[in-house]
Amino acid sequence: MAELVDIEVELVALGVVRFPQAVVRVELDNNLLHELPTIQIEQAPGGHDDGLRLSRPLVDFNVYAPTRSAAFSLAHEVHAWVTGELRGLGTSRLVIGRTGALSLPAVRPYENTSLRRVGATYEIYCHPAT
Repeated sequence: MAELVDIEVELVALGVVRFPQAVVRVELDNNLLHELPTIQIEQAPGGHDDGLRLSRPLVDFNVYAPTRSAAFSLAHEVHAWVTGELRGLGTSRLVIGRTGALSLPAVRPYENTSLRRVGATYEIYCHPAT
């Protein structure tokens, strides 16, 4: 049986290094307006694994920023990172293979009008490092 690695934790660890200008996290908190820009990484329902080693989680990346243009700008940086730079990277627990966008960065409604959210969904093929 395939070992399931917490893709959110691994991507946050990589994202903190890649995006020092942003807060990279899994969960949002009540202080969000004071922590912009924020990149939220969440595994979405779906994906699959081969029962041996390879898994393909679906991952949502949501960017929160004070303006629409700032949110899109950072979302495009995240897109380039996921679809280009992440391939072949790894951590002590995970190796990332092929990546691809299932939905491109687009505005996602958010109830707080003091900020803007732009998000995209990606598939990330990966396997445990061991």
